[in-house]
Amino acid sequence: MRVPLSWLREYVDVPADAAPEDVLAALVRVGFEEEDVHRFELQGPIVVGEVLEFVEEPQSNGKTIRWVQVRVAPDGETAADGGDAVHGVVCGARNFFVGDKVVVTLPGAVLPGPFPIAARKTYGHVSDGMIASARELGLGEEHNGILRLVELGIDAPVGTDAIGLLGLDDVAVEINVTPDRGYALSIRGVAREYSHSTGAAFRDPADRAWEELAPGSGFPVSADDLAPIRGRAGVTEFVARVVRDVDPTKPTPAWMIARLSLAGIRSLGILIDITNYVMLELGQPIHGYDLDKLQGGITVRRATRGEKLETLDGKVRALDVEDLLITDESGPIGLAGVMGGGTTEMGDATRNVLIEAATFDTVSIARTARRHKLPSEASRRFERGVDPLVPFVAARRVADLMVEYAGGTSDDEYGAALFAEVFIPGIDLPPTFVQHLIGVDYTPNQIEAALRLIGCEVVEAEDDAAGWQVIPPSWRPDLTDKWTLAEEVARIEGYDRIPSVLPTPPSGRGLTAAQQGRRRVANALAAAGFVETPSFGFTTEEQNDLHGSASGQHLPSVRLANALDGQAPFLRRSLVPGLLQVAHRNVARGFTDLTLFETGVVFLPKPGAQYGTPFVPPLAVRPDAATLAELDASIPPQHRHVAVLLTGSLVAKQPGVAPVTAELADALDAVRTIAAAAGVTIDVAQGERAALHPGRAGVLSVDGTEVGYVGELLPAVAEASDLPGRVLVAELDLDLVLSLAGEKVVAASLSGFPAATQDVSLVLGVDVPAAEVSAALVTGAGELLESVRLVDDYRGRGVPEGEKSLTFALRFRAPDRTLTAAEATEAKLAGVAVATERFGATLRE
Repeated sequence: MRVPLSWLREYVDVPADAAPEDVLAALVRVGFEEEDVHRFELQGPIVVGEVLEFVEEPQSNGKTIRWVQVRVAPDGETAADGGDAVHGVVCGARNFFVGDKVVVTLPGAVLPGPFPIAARKTYGHVSDGMIASARELGLGEEHNGILRLVELGIDAPVGTDAIGLLGLDDVAVEINVTPDRGYALSIRGVAREYSHSTGAAFRDPADRAWEELAPGSGFPVSADDLAPIRGRAGVTEFVARVVRDVDPTKPTPAWMIARLSLAGIRSLGILIDITNYVMLELGQPIHGYDLDKLQGGITVRRATRGEKLETLDGKVRALDVEDLLITDESGPIGLAGVMGGGTTEMGDATRNVLIEAATFDTVSIARTARRHKLPSEASRRFERGVDPLVPFVAARRVADLMVEYAGGTSDDEYGAALFAEVFIPGIDLPPTFVQHLIGVDYTPNQIEAALRLIGCEVVEAEDDAAGWQVIPPSWRPDLTDKWTLAEEVARIEGYDRIPSVLPTPPSGRGLTAAQQGRRRVANALAAAGFVETPSFGFTTEEQNDLHGSASGQHLPSVRLANALDGQAPFLRRSLVPGLLQVAHRNVARGFTDLTLFETGVVFLPKPGAQYGTPFVPPLAVRPDAATLAELDASIPPQHRHVAVLLTGSLVAKQPGVAPVTAELADALDAVRTIAAAAGVTIDVAQGERAALHPGRAGVLSVDGTEVGYVGELLPAVAEASDLPGRVLVAELDLDLVLSLAGEKVVAASLSGFPAATQDVSLVLGVDVPAAEVSAALVTGAGELLESVRLVDDYRGRGVPEGEKSLTFALRFRAPDRTLTAAEATEAKLAGVAVATERFGATLRE
C-alpha cells in the first residue's frame, strides 16, 4: 500500500517536518513491513509560463516545430533560472495557443528519467528550456501534447513554482499489508494505525451522519444467490446512488492525479479517478455504471452454465457457476467485486452515473479472481474483507466529488440500498490470558486501553474473575478469538516489551540416529566435491518404469489429482530422473563437468493398493483417531534415498595435465564415501538394470541385503536427456543402509604397529565375480588381514582363454606386534586356499 503523506495528513496529525522514514518507523512499530519511499523524481526550476507567441517552422525531415516565446517570470523580474523573463523554446507539440498557461522546465531542472534540462541548439534555435507534457512530469501516461493548465482548471500567476502547484512535491511511503489486515489497504486504515503508534489525533473520514448517507429509493436492486458458497450469501450490502448531468471531459484536479500516481494508479478520466480515489481513501471498492446504458434494475446472482461476459479489459470470459455476477435485464454486466463489464462502462459520452458500493463475500471474490486470473485493486480488498459499515459513506463521498469536480447533480431521491444487519459476536477474554500468552505483565488498564484504541468495545464481566467481553470493530474481521485480541495488545503496547528468552531444551534430546546419519552422508558427499541439487518429486510414468525398477517393467506409481505440471503428474520412484533434469539444465548452459547428489523421498506404492482419500476433514476441528488412521493409510510408503550423478571431467584440462574423465570407478568411490559416512561396508557385485550399460552395472548390498545400484547409463538414455558423453549414476536406499548400520558408528582404532603388504594374483574363470573372490580372501586370511583391494583384471596373453587373472593388494597388521613376512604369507595362502576351494583359483606363475 502506497500512502501519499499529504493525503495521510488530512486524517491524522503528521508533523510538518516528519520525514518519510519517520512515518515508516512509526508504522513499523505497529506491525507493518517497510517497503519503499516514492517521490516524483524531478527538480526545479519548473514554473508556470504564458505563451506569448509562436512561429510554425516546417523542417526538412517533414516535421513542423514551433519557435515559442514564453513568459516565465513577471515583466521586469528575473526568471527562476537567473535568465530573462521571456524564454525562447523549441516545441514539437501543436495543441496549445497564444495566451495559454503551461509548465516550463527551465535550464537546470531535472525531469524523471533522469532527464536534465539545459539550453541547447536545435532546429536552428537555442531552446532555453522545455514546455512539458503530463507524462514528462510524471503525472500520467498521456502524451498527446503539452500540459495546458486551463485543462486542469488552474490559472496561476506566471513564474509560480509548478512543482508545488501540481502536487509534485508530495512523497509516498509504501508498506506491506498482510492478508489479515485488509483495513490497512486504505488511507483511513493507515492513518488510524499511525495514530495508534504515535498518539497523534485521528479524524475518521467515515464519520458522517446517517441523514447524509441515505441513498433514496426507486432504483430496483435485488440479490438472488441460490448457491451460496459455504452457506454465505454472495452479497450482504449493495448501495446505489445516482449523479446526473456529469461532464466526463472535465479535468481531474492536479492534486488528485498526483496522489493517485504516487499510490500507483494512473489517471483515467475524472469519473474513474474519483472512484479509485475513494477506494484508496476509505478501502471500499467502488464501481460506476453509465446509467443510460443499464437495462432495468440490477440483480446480484450466480452465473449459469454457458454464460459469458466481456470485461473492461476487452476479454470475453466463460463464466463458472460459482462466479458472482452483477446483472441487468440484458444479462451479466460485471464480475462482482472483480471487474466491470464493457457494455455499461463509463466513457466520454456518459451523462448520468450509477454509483455502486457493496459488500461481497470474501471467498466468492477470491475464487473468481483466481479462476479468471484477474486480480484487481477491488478484489484485493474484498478478499481481505471490507468494513460493512462503509459502503453508504463511500457512495456518498463519490457522489460529492462528482458533483464538485465533474459538474454533476446528486439525485438523493433516486437510489437503492440492500443491506443486512451487521452482527459482530463478542469474544470472552480471561483476565490473565494476555499476560500468560505474551509473557509480559500488562495491567488490566493497559489491556483495556489497547483494545479500545483499536476500536473494540470492551465490557467488564460481572464477575471480576471472568475478565472482559470484547466486541471487535466492524473494520477488523481478523479479530475472531482471544488469541488475536492478545496479539493486538502486544502490537499496541509494543513488541519491544516482549522479552527474548531462549527455551531450555530437555536433556537427552537432539537429532535422531537416522537424522544424524543422513547429515553425515550429505556432508561427506559435499566434502568429496559433490553439489547437492534438490529437485521436485514429480516425474512421468515412463521415467518411473525405467529408473524405478531393475528390469524396466511397469510398476505402480502414484498419480497426483492436481499436478503442478501436467506433463509430470506422478510421484517419483527414483531420484535419478531429477538429477538428469538438473544435469540437462546445466549442460545446456555450458556447465559440462558435473558431480551432483540428492537425498530425498521416493514413493513406492504397493501393487494393487489404492492411495489418496475422497474426503477432506473439516477445518478448525481436530480429526479423531479413526480419521487420522485413515489419512495415514492413504499415504504411499516413502523411503529416503541418496543418489549421485557424474559426467564430464573430474579434472579439467590445464597446462601439463590432461583432462580426467569421470569413470565407473569414480561412481564406486562415491558409494564408498556414502558407506563410510553411514558406518557400513557395501559390497559390489555384477548386475543388470534396464537403464544401465550391460557389463557396467553393479548391485550394492550390505551383509547380503540389496541396498541400491551403481553403473553407467545406456548411451540412449543419456542421449534422451541431451547429455553428451558418459553418465555415471548410483542410487541407494538411505533409510535401509542406516538401519543396517545400527545406532552407533564406532571409529576404527589406529594401530601403532607397521603393516605388511603383499600382492596375490589368482587365475580363475571369467564368470567369477571379483567381489566374491575378495570375500573368500577375507574369510581365509582371518583377523590379520586389514584390507584387500583389487588392483588388476588381466585377460590376454599368458592367461588361458575363458579365464582371467585378478591381482589383489593385501595389507596385514596385528594389533599387538609387528608381523613377520612369514606370518603375512601364511595368512595370504590361507585366503588363497579358500578361493581355490570355492572357485578353483590357482596362483599365477
